[in-house]
Amino acid sequence: MDMTGEHRISAPRDVVWQALNDDVVLRECIPGCSELEKKSDTELSAIVDQKIGPVKAKFAGDVELTNINAPESYTILAEDGAETILSYTVHATVGGKLARLGSRLIDSTARKLAAQFFDNFQAHLNDARPDAAE
Repeated sequence: MDMTGEHRISAPRDVVWQALNDDVVLRECIPGCSELEKKSDTELSAIVDQKIGPVKAKFAGDVELTNINAPESYTILAEDGAETILSYTVHATVGGKLARLGSRLIDSTARKLAAQFFDNFQAHLNDARPDAAE
């Protein structure tokens, strides 16, 4: 499965940067995240529980952050005025029972979960900013 996209975050890049580097924030924002461990400044490990169609699954994954230029970019952040554009590329291999569900269901669920993450992330940033109530 391959997926790319971008999402506009209504917050300055330095605020987005700080939140993306906070394992507590990520754990709260990733749908179904039961564990998230920061192994180093550039490595994370996560376990996510999700139901995809009739199959309940547990996913384990590792993330390595590269091309770090704090607080400017990982290669995924671009400043656009008072907002930040977060771009992403995902490549995952799906096997077992999930592979039998078909790529359409898996792709649509992955896109839905990505959108849910960005909604949760934006809501977290709105709640965390003092001017959010204005």
